[in-house]
Amino acid sequence: MPNLPSTLEDKIFEFRFNSDDTLSRIVSYFPLSESEIQEILSIINTNPSDGFHSIFADSISDEEWRRTKEQIKKKFKDELFDIDNV
Repeated sequence: MPNLPSTLEDKIFEFRFNSDDTLSRIVSYFPLSESEIQEILSIINTNPSDGFHSIFADSISDEEWRRTKEQIKKKFKDELFDIDNV
């Protein structure tokens, strides 16, 4: 994927692709704002076929994200590893 500004890239959990390598879904930790979605779309110059999705449903402010993002990412990854180890 093209380079996104670090403020946006940081909010993205993963880009998912179809079997033909076309972009199917962009998954963020929290819902992206409409302006963030538009900025991403203008940079990548394509629409994901399955749209934008988020892991968590609650919206948080940019300030709260900056303050807690490392804890959130670590907790989420730790929980994924715990699932894999069961």
